Amino acid sequence: MRILVSGASITGPVLAYWLSRYGFTVTVVERAPRLRKAGGHAVDLFRPAMDVSERMGVVSRIGEMRTGTDRMTVVRRGARRPVTLDLTKVFHATSDRHVEIMRDDLSEIYYDATRDDAEYVFGDSITSISADGEVTFENGAPRRFDLVIGADGLHSNVRRLVFGDESRFSRFIGVYLAVMSVPNDLRLDGEMLSHIDVGRMAGVYGARHLDDARASFLFRSSRELDYHYRDVPRQKEILRETFAGMHPDVDGRLAELDRTPAFYFDSITQLRMDTWSRGRVTLAGDAGYCPGPAVGGSTSLAVLGAYVLAGELAEARGDHERAFPAYERAMAELVRGSRRFALGAARSLVPDSRLGLWALTQGVRLVSALPAGVSRAAARLNSKGVRLHDSMTVKDYAAAAGV
Repeated sequence: MRILVSGASITGPVLAYWLSRYGFTVTVVERAPRLRKAGGHAVDLFRPAMDVSERMGVVSRIGEMRTGTDRMTVVRRGARRPVTLDLTKVFHATSDRHVEIMRDDLSEIYYDATRDDAEYVFGDSITSISADGEVTFENGAPRRFDLVIGADGLHSNVRRLVFGDESRFSRFIGVYLAVMSVPNDLRLDGEMLSHIDVGRMAGVYGARHLDDARASFLFRSSRELDYHYRDVPRQKEILRETFAGMHPDVDGRLAELDRTPAFYFDSITQLRMDTWSRGRVTLAGDAGYCPGPAVGGSTSLAVLGAYVLAGELAEARGDHERAFPAYERAMAELVRGSRRFALGAARSLVPDSRLGLWALTQGVRLVSALPAGVSRAAARLNSKGVRLHDSMTVKDYAAAAGV
C-alpha cells in the first residue's frame, strides 16, 4: 500500500518511520528545497513523545542535542530586582522525562531515522488530490497513492485542498509569537533572560551547540492583525511597533531584525475541526489539531498523533475506513486537553493586567523557593494541568504489531 505524507518537519518523519516499519510504502513530499537546518526555536518533548522516540532508537541523539537551558532570569518592568528560576524544578515537576530541543534539530534526527526507508521529495508540493488516489504536484509528474496524510503544519496545504480555507477552522487565542536568531552577545549558556510587561514578553536564550542565540517575543492582541503569514517585512514592522522602548536589551535585539538569518512570526491559533479525515485523506499534528504553538505542547502531541495514526493503520491492515475513525477517537481527549491547557498557559505567560503580571512574578518566586520534591508532589496531583502532557497514554501499537 502506497501512502503519501505531505510535510517533512516533525510529524511527517515520525509517520514515515512507523508506517515503513509496519510494511507500508511511504513517500514524503516537502515544499522546502531541503531539510531546514537554521536551528528553529526550542520545543518540548514530554514523557509520551520521549517513549515513542525511544522506540525509534533516537533518544540518545535527542539527549545530545538538548538545549541545556536550566535557569531563567525574569526582569519585570518597574521591579527593583530580577527573579531567577531554577528551570530543572519546573521540568521535574511537570514531566518524568522531559527534553527541550531546537525544532530543526529534532526534525533532522527524525529524518535521519527514516531517510533510508522512505522516499523523500523536496522542493515540491501537492496541487490536487482526486477521490481515486491521483495526486498532482507543482513540479513532479502525477502519481497514484492509496492514502494521503497532511502533516504540513498549521497552514496546511492538504487541509486547504480537501477541507477548505483555514479561516473556517482557526481560532485565534489572543497572542502572537515571534522567534529570530541573534548574536549571543550575552554569552548565554544554559540560561534564558526574559523581560516581561503587561501584554508582552521578550526573551533570549542559547543552546549549548549553537553559536548564536534565539530571541523570542510573545504579545497580546485583542484582534487578529492585518498581515499575510508569508509577508515577513510586515511581520517585522509589527514586532518593532510592539516592543520598541521596552528595555535597552530588547531594543538591541530588534536592531537585528534586518540582519537575522532566521525569523518566524505567527499568531497562536488553535485548529478546531469536526473531523480530520475525508475519504482517503487525513490530517496529523498541527495540520489537524494544533492546540497553539509554544503554549499547548503541540510538538509532543504531533509525535504522539503520528504514532497513533500509523498504529491504527497497521491494526486495520490499511483499511482507512476503520483506521481513521479509530485514530480520531484515540486522540480526541488528548487534543481537547491540550487546547484547554494552551488557553490557560497563554493567559498566565502573557498577563493582560498589572495584577496578572505581579501574580506571574510571585509564582516564579514561589517555585524558586519551594524544595524540588514539594513542587513535584504538588504537580502530580494535577494530571489535567501542569502534568497534562506527561500523563497522556495511548495503546502500545508497536508491541502489538511485534516491531
